[in-house]
Amino acid sequence: MTAPIPRDIPDLPAIPGKPALKPSPVPATAVVTPVRRPAAAAFRLLVALAATAGVTLDVLLGDPSRTLGYFAIQSNILLALVMALSARRAWTASRPLPGAVLGATLLYVVIAALVQHLLLANEASPFSLAGEAAAPTGWQALAHHTLHTVTPIAAVLDWLLLTSPGRLHLRQASTWLLYPLAYLAFSLIRGELLLPGTTDRYLYPFLDVDQDGYKKVLGNALLLGLSFYALAILLVALDHARPNPLRHPWKTGFRL
Repeated sequence: MTAPIPRDIPDLPAIPGKPALKPSPVPATAVVTPVRRPAAAAFRLLVALAATAGVTLDVLLGDPSRTLGYFAIQSNILLALVMALSARRAWTASRPLPGAVLGATLLYVVIAALVQHLLLANEASPFSLAGEAAAPTGWQALAHHTLHTVTPIAAVLDWLLLTSPGRLHLRQASTWLLYPLAYLAFSLIRGELLLPGTTDRYLYPFLDVDQDGYKKVLGNALLLGLSFYALAILLVALDHARPNPLRHPWKTGFRL
């Protein structure tokens, strides 16, 4: 048998002193109320529309199967998607896109701009283009300058003025190079599938196997890949050193 439960239970003694609250591991300043950013949303929407218009115009003026194979076209398609999503999140005060996605997109459009202006449009470069490809006219020139100058500059401005610093990391730099590596494979496979003598069989002169052979093309690809990796590291370093435009302009992205 069990003992009967007493009807009256004596009160427990009070705990002396006031209960101390444990310190929170998250400082109060880290809790930020979501804020809508209509100006950032409007700018990013304009960038997305500009990239979309440039790609659409370029596709309509040329052969879509050839035009869509260019690195600049593909990177601007990615930029239009990322900017449209970023605009929506800024408008609705949602969490921004991952820094890895933003960093990769920025790197690709900057690569497209640098390759165009330093290698293809530069007369001193061994890979400079000639004829209308070097200096397009009319609507083709509008699409060309939009995709190789306007949208890359706009992407850099968005990164510098509308994005918090310290979101890019060195471990992401090698991952960002997977797409340029895949594009190299795509370009070489595309060239092998097309018949010899086909116009623009290889879309870039530094990847032209017919003219230089695989040994020199792979050497060019290695040098460009190292340059792209150095550029990715530079973007990460600048992202941690630049001031925060969204809070205090004198604070950088470095964390001690």
